[in-house]
Amino acid sequence: MSAPIPHGRTARRLEWRFLLPHVRDLIERHCGSPVVDAASAGGGFTPGFASVLTCEDGSRHFVKAASGKAQRLFAESYRREALVRSALPDAVPAPALLWSHDSDWMVLGLEYVEARAPRRPWRSDEVDATLDALETCAELLTPAPETLRDETAVDEFASWPARWERVRATRQDLPHLDEAAALAGSYAAAVVGDTLSHTDVRDDNVLIRPDGVALLCDWNWPVVGADWLDTVFLLMGLRGDGLDVEKLLASRRLTRDVPADHIDALLALAAGYFLSSADEPVPPTSPHLRDHQRWYGEACWGWLAERRGWV
Repeated sequence: MSAPIPHGRTARRLEWRFLLPHVRDLIERHCGSPVVDAASAGGGFTPGFASVLTCEDGSRHFVKAASGKAQRLFAESYRREALVRSALPDAVPAPALLWSHDSDWMVLGLEYVEARAPRRPWRSDEVDATLDALETCAELLTPAPETLRDETAVDEFASWPARWERVRATRQDLPHLDEAAALAGSYAAAVVGDTLSHTDVRDDNVLIRPDGVALLCDWNWPVVGADWLDTVFLLMGLRGDGLDVEKLLASRRLTRDVPADHIDALLALAAGYFLSSADEPVPPTSPHLRDHQRWYGEACWGWLAERRGWV
């Protein structure tokens, strides 16, 4: 089933001309040349400034910015991204953080990479490249960097099992609701580990370079957990695109030996989170968010139901 959102055009972002003059001046000083063109990143679901800037000297830069007052939550996510990216080893396949500025605005200057988002539906070569990148990340980020061990998957997902109460009330047509809720409640034993995981691996957070190498972007909310989490998070979207994710599970190094109940616990956890979130009000700054979450929830549920025989 195709996702009911315009891929690459989901974000309503602050544009260059609407940044405050002192913020534009700050960015141009860091870039070393006046900005002559700005192309907003169309993917994602947040309204923060995120643009490829072309400067008078021909250089290109990727810059993010959010007001600490008017966009507090998004400024905090950029602050977290700066902290995380500066702590990642250089070999991690991700654009480099070149500079950051934290005052009334949180501003990040990231390496510009000649690349594009994966095509949808996903193509096999780009799937393999992204899975390869996740395996590289797992190798380099086990154990997690010392400064990034404060957020664990067990703690971060602790409130998610309770979301099945809302799903029970709104999706009574689904079979095996009690069993799904129980699976979600067993998540802690499944997700525990000492690997730093990205947790938001989907097409608009992946870049494919011309040489076919995949890079991971937007390291806003990583957690420490099992080394296979990101692989399954990616496969959730691939399942929605109709790919044979069971074949990938069985063939990839990080997932082929994971107990089936652990995979199912994560799928139940994610299905409850996405299906319940989809019923919340649509934020005016992200009109496609709830459709996106509903699609992911149904993809996770369909995969889980197939694995458990809940036809």
